[in-house]
Amino acid sequence: MKFSTTNISEVLLISPIIFRDHRGDFLETYRFAEYAAAGIDLDFVQDNHAGSKNGVLRGLHYQIQQAQGKLIRVVSGEIFDVAVDLRKNSPTFSQSVGLRLSDQEKKQLWIPPGFAHGYYVLSDWAEVSYKATSYYAPEWERTLLWNDPALKINWPLLSKDHPLLSENDLRGCLLKEAEIYE
Repeated sequence: MKFSTTNISEVLLISPIIFRDHRGDFLETYRFAEYAAAGIDLDFVQDNHAGSKNGVLRGLHYQIQQAQGKLIRVVSGEIFDVAVDLRKNSPTFSQSVGLRLSDQEKKQLWIPPGFAHGYYVLSDWAEVSYKATSYYAPEWERTLLWNDPALKINWPLLSKDHPLLSENDLRGCLLKEAEIYE
């Protein structure tokens, strides 16, 4: 696997080695020793899987306690994945990483604890699977408003209409009002 830094050095893009032949392809999606050598040596305690149709935007979610590191992988389709640094004392506080992930390239995105996460579905359907370093705790979940101008996220919206959002995501707060990590 190849581990590449993004514009926020702790957020890593992971490119697998894909073995292809006349039967199809094979790749490893996780090997502890390689991830640990790249600095990702946290225990994963929960796997999540979501399917969404075109135009759905999920996020930007984070947990104010029990912060979750996430290892994101697209099983089918294509998404625009976003991580926002919410670590108050970080030199990249409020900055974001936004990358396209697809089932074709099979790349993963490592988002460490202390970041909000969200994604927008670009394909007709997308299935996203991710490992988390802490359990989901609804009492600690918070949501940033996906289109807060302070975040300067350039979402590649497929139409001029707003994305499809959950009620929770519609009520997201602005960064200036958000509870953030110390």
